[in-house]
Amino acid sequence: MSEYAPSIEKLIESFEKLPSIGHKTAARLAFHILDWNEEETNQFVSSIIDAKKNIKYCSQCYNITDLDPCPICANEKRDKSIICVVEDVRDVAAMERTHEFKGVYHVLHGSISPMNGVGPDDIKIKELLARLMDNSIKEIIIATNPRVEGEATAMYLSKIIKPLGIPVTRIAHGIPVGGDLEYTDEITLTKALEGRREM
Repeated sequence: MSEYAPSIEKLIESFEKLPSIGHKTAARLAFHILDWNEEETNQFVSSIIDAKKNIKYCSQCYNITDLDPCPICANEKRDKSIICVVEDVRDVAAMERTHEFKGVYHVLHGSISPMNGVGPDDIKIKELLARLMDNSIKEIIIATNPRVEGEATAMYLSKIIKPLGIPVTRIAHGIPVGGDLEYTDEITLTKALEGRREM
Protein backbone atom coordinates (compact mmCIF):
# COMPACT_ATOMS: atom_id res chain seq x y z
CA MET A 1 0.00 0.00 0.00
CA SER A 2 1.20 3.50 -0.88
CA GLU A 3 2.49 5.82 1.83
CA TYR A 4 0.78 8.87 0.33
CA ALA A 5 -2.32 9.87 -1.60
CA PRO A 6 -2.22 8.85 -5.30
CA SER A 7 -1.77 12.45 -6.54
CA ILE A 8 1.23 12.95 -4.23
CA GLU A 9 2.72 9.59 -5.30
CA LYS A 10 2.36 10.67 -8.93
CA LEU A 11 4.17 13.95 -8.18
CA ILE A 12 6.96 12.07 -6.37
CA GLU A 13 7.29 9.64 -9.29
CA SER A 14 7.59 12.60 -11.67
CA PHE A 15 10.48 14.04 -9.67
CA GLU A 16 12.16 10.62 -9.54
CA LYS A 17 12.48 10.75 -13.35
CA LEU A 18 14.95 13.62 -13.00
CA PRO A 19 18.67 12.70 -12.97
CA SER A 20 20.23 12.01 -9.56
CA ILE A 21 16.89 12.29 -7.75
CA GLY A 22 16.09 9.38 -5.47
CA HIS A 23 12.81 8.64 -3.71
CA LYS A 24 13.57 10.65 -0.54
CA THR A 25 14.68 13.75 -2.45
CA ALA A 26 11.68 13.43 -4.80
CA ALA A 27 9.33 13.27 -1.79
CA ARG A 28 11.02 16.30 -0.22
CA LEU A 29 10.63 18.29 -3.47
CA ALA A 30 7.00 17.22 -3.85
CA PHE A 31 6.07 18.32 -0.33
CA HIS A 32 8.01 21.56 -0.78
CA ILE A 33 5.88 22.38 -3.83
CA LEU A 34 2.70 21.47 -1.94
CA ASP A 35 3.64 24.16 0.61
CA TRP A 36 3.69 26.84 -2.12
CA ASN A 37 0.75 29.14 -2.61
CA GLU A 38 -1.24 28.94 -5.86
CA GLU A 39 0.66 31.81 -7.53
CA GLU A 40 4.08 30.22 -6.86
CA THR A 41 2.83 26.87 -8.15
CA ASN A 42 1.39 28.43 -11.30
CA GLN A 43 4.66 30.32 -11.97
CA PHE A 44 6.65 27.08 -11.61
CA VAL A 45 4.36 25.15 -13.96
CA SER A 46 4.30 28.06 -16.40
CA SER A 47 8.10 28.30 -16.49
CA ILE A 48 8.35 24.61 -17.45
CA ILE A 49 5.69 24.94 -20.16
CA ASP A 50 7.27 28.16 -21.52
CA ALA A 51 10.72 26.56 -21.69
CA LYS A 52 9.37 23.49 -23.51
CA LYS A 53 7.39 25.67 -25.93
CA ASN A 54 9.95 28.45 -26.61
CA ILE A 55 13.36 26.75 -26.51
CA LYS A 56 14.74 25.72 -29.90
CA TYR A 57 18.11 25.03 -31.48
CA CYS A 58 20.06 27.90 -32.99
CA SER A 59 20.17 27.31 -36.76
CA GLN A 60 23.88 28.20 -36.80
CA CYS A 61 25.51 26.64 -33.72
CA TYR A 62 22.77 24.29 -32.39
CA ASN A 63 22.89 25.77 -28.90
CA ILE A 64 19.49 26.02 -27.19
CA THR A 65 17.92 29.45 -27.42
CA ASP A 66 14.71 31.47 -27.33
CA LEU A 67 15.87 33.45 -30.39
CA ASP A 68 17.32 32.30 -33.72
CA PRO A 69 20.16 32.93 -34.17
CA CYS A 70 21.17 32.68 -30.52
CA PRO A 71 22.63 35.76 -28.77
CA ILE A 72 26.21 34.47 -29.21
CA CYS A 73 25.88 33.91 -32.97
CA ALA A 74 24.03 37.23 -33.36
CA ASN A 75 26.70 39.17 -31.45
CA GLU A 76 28.73 41.18 -34.00
CA LYS A 77 31.63 41.44 -31.53
CA ARG A 78 32.21 37.66 -31.58
CA ASP A 79 34.94 36.35 -33.88
CA LYS A 80 32.99 34.17 -36.34
CA SER A 81 36.24 32.81 -37.83
CA ILE A 82 36.97 30.71 -34.70
CA ILE A 83 34.57 27.89 -33.82
CA CYS A 84 34.78 26.01 -30.52
CA VAL A 85 33.21 22.55 -30.89
CA VAL A 86 31.55 21.16 -27.74
CA GLU A 87 29.47 18.08 -26.98
CA ASP A 88 26.61 19.62 -25.01
CA VAL A 89 24.81 22.93 -24.49
CA ARG A 90 26.02 22.95 -20.88
CA ASP A 91 29.60 23.01 -22.19
CA VAL A 92 28.85 26.36 -23.89
CA ALA A 93 27.77 27.77 -20.51
CA ALA A 94 30.97 26.45 -18.89
CA MET A 95 33.16 28.03 -21.57
CA GLU A 96 31.26 31.33 -21.36
CA ARG A 97 31.83 31.50 -17.59
CA THR A 98 35.57 31.88 -18.28
CA HIS A 99 34.96 35.15 -20.22
CA GLU A 100 38.04 34.18 -22.28
CA PHE A 101 36.66 32.75 -25.51
CA LYS A 102 35.58 35.40 -28.01
CA GLY A 103 34.66 33.16 -30.95
CA VAL A 104 31.48 31.18 -31.63
CA TYR A 105 30.42 27.61 -30.86
CA HIS A 106 29.15 24.47 -32.49
CA VAL A 107 27.22 22.02 -30.28
CA LEU A 108 27.44 18.39 -31.43
CA HIS A 109 24.70 17.09 -29.10
CA GLY A 110 26.71 14.03 -28.17
CA SER A 111 29.92 12.22 -28.98
CA ILE A 112 30.87 9.27 -31.13
CA SER A 113 30.35 6.07 -29.15
CA PRO A 114 30.20 2.83 -31.15
CA MET A 115 29.52 0.89 -27.91
CA ASN A 116 26.30 2.90 -27.50
CA GLY A 117 25.43 2.86 -31.19
CA VAL A 118 26.27 6.53 -31.74
CA GLY A 119 28.10 7.21 -34.99
CA PRO A 120 29.16 10.42 -36.78
CA ASP A 121 25.78 10.67 -38.51
CA ASP A 122 23.96 10.69 -35.15
CA ILE A 123 25.46 13.99 -33.96
CA LYS A 124 25.79 17.45 -35.59
CA ILE A 125 28.98 16.79 -37.60
CA LYS A 126 27.42 17.31 -41.07
CA GLU A 127 26.13 20.66 -39.84
CA LEU A 128 29.62 21.62 -38.65
CA LEU A 129 31.15 20.71 -42.02
CA ALA A 130 28.50 22.85 -43.77
CA ARG A 131 29.65 25.84 -41.68
CA LEU A 132 33.22 25.35 -42.88
CA MET A 133 32.37 25.75 -46.56
CA ASP A 134 32.36 29.58 -46.62
CA ASN A 135 36.20 29.84 -46.40
CA SER A 136 36.11 32.36 -43.53
CA ILE A 137 37.00 29.90 -40.74
CA LYS A 138 40.55 30.34 -39.37
CA GLU A 139 40.51 27.78 -36.55
CA ILE A 140 38.46 24.95 -35.07
CA ILE A 141 38.97 24.41 -31.34
CA ILE A 142 37.84 20.97 -30.24
CA ALA A 143 36.60 21.05 -26.65
CA THR A 144 35.03 17.62 -26.31
CA ASN A 145 35.24 15.95 -22.92
CA PRO A 146 38.41 14.03 -21.98
CA ARG A 147 36.72 10.62 -22.00
CA VAL A 148 37.11 7.81 -24.52
CA GLU A 149 34.07 9.04 -26.49
CA GLY A 150 35.24 12.66 -26.43
CA GLU A 151 38.73 11.66 -27.59
CA ALA A 152 37.29 9.50 -30.39
CA THR A 153 35.12 12.41 -31.51
CA ALA A 154 38.09 14.82 -31.41
CA MET A 155 40.23 12.44 -33.49
CA TYR A 156 37.46 11.94 -36.04
CA LEU A 157 36.84 15.68 -36.38
CA SER A 158 40.55 16.40 -36.76
CA LYS A 159 40.84 13.74 -39.46
CA ILE A 160 38.00 15.17 -41.58
CA ILE A 161 38.69 18.90 -41.01
CA LYS A 162 42.49 19.05 -41.51
CA PRO A 163 42.28 18.18 -45.25
CA LEU A 164 40.13 21.32 -45.66
CA GLY A 165 43.19 23.39 -44.72
CA ILE A 166 41.64 24.68 -41.49
CA PRO A 167 43.86 24.52 -38.37
CA VAL A 168 42.39 22.21 -35.71
CA THR A 169 43.40 22.63 -32.07
CA ARG A 170 42.41 20.72 -28.94
CA ILE A 171 41.93 22.28 -25.52
CA ALA A 172 44.58 21.15 -23.04
CA HIS A 173 43.67 18.61 -20.40
CA GLY A 174 45.53 18.00 -17.22
CA ILE A 175 45.68 18.43 -13.50
CA PRO A 176 42.95 20.63 -12.01
CA VAL A 177 43.96 23.70 -10.03
CA GLY A 178 44.28 22.64 -6.40
CA GLY A 179 44.83 18.98 -7.36
CA ASP A 180 47.64 16.77 -6.04
CA LEU A 181 49.93 14.79 -8.37
CA GLU A 182 49.80 11.91 -5.91
CA TYR A 183 46.06 11.39 -6.54
CA THR A 184 46.07 12.10 -10.28
CA ASP A 185 45.52 9.17 -12.65
CA GLU A 186 48.05 8.25 -15.35
CA ILE A 187 45.93 9.44 -18.30
CA THR A 188 45.43 12.89 -16.75
CA LEU A 189 49.15 13.17 -15.99
CA THR A 190 49.99 12.15 -19.57
CA LYS A 191 47.63 14.80 -20.94
CA ALA A 192 49.15 17.38 -18.57
CA LEU A 193 52.62 16.56 -19.90
CA GLU A 194 51.44 16.73 -23.51
CA GLY A 195 49.78 20.09 -22.89
CA ARG A 196 52.78 21.68 -21.19
CA ARG A 197 53.96 25.09 -22.40
CA GLU A 198 56.97 27.33 -21.91
CA MET A 199 56.92 29.62 -18.88
